[in-house]
Amino acid sequence: MVISYHGIGCFKVQLGDVVIAFNPVSKDSDFKSTRFSSDIAIISMNDKNYNGVSNVSGGSRELFVIDGPGEYEAGGIYVKGFLVEQTINEVKKMNTIYSVVFDDINLCHVGALNVLDIKPEVKEELGAIDILFVPITGSSPADELLNASDASKLVNLLEPKIVIPMQHDINGVSKTAVASFLKESGVENVSPLDKLTIKMKDLEGKEGEVILLSPIV
Repeated sequence: MVISYHGIGCFKVQLGDVVIAFNPVSKDSDFKSTRFSSDIAIISMNDKNYNGVSNVSGGSRELFVIDGPGEYEAGGIYVKGFLVEQTINEVKKMNTIYSVVFDDINLCHVGALNVLDIKPEVKEELGAIDILFVPITGSSPADELLNASDASKLVNLLEPKIVIPMQHDINGVSKTAVASFLKESGVENVSPLDKLTIKMKDLEGKEGEVILLSPIV
């Protein structure tokens, strides 16, 4: 499995010829829009920064879109979505947290989350998380999201094997957001990777390891 970061909350997850796009950035966003083809698009929020479905469709692929809570299956990939009601910039927004089991690896993408109120039953349904994608930016000109301290608390709550921060590339807040999150996580000297290539066996023995991915520009 190969994971690359495409800015804001967007990740490309690929295994062989199968591609999943988490929260592709739309052409209407103020940020760079996503540009790659995928088989499955997973949308956490109906917002121009997260719902660029048309930007990951095209070519010979028939795109399967998941854009809300529920249970889904596509080509042996199993997805569960859980709704979280929250407010962003004084506007009520519906955000979906996803658990995606792909090649026996449980990926959890929390979307544009800005609350820590995850119900115990949702935590239980998410299961044992192998890789957690979590925002770390805090309040910024673009969004109101989990800050470094709350992101660290969420990691402690969900106990993933690997943590991949996101939303750290917005409006020059990268260095501050990353440094704060690493400090809260008790780790130092994490060098960014261009991509993460990982297999199930690589997860053995890991507990909350932070992996920082450089946004593809």
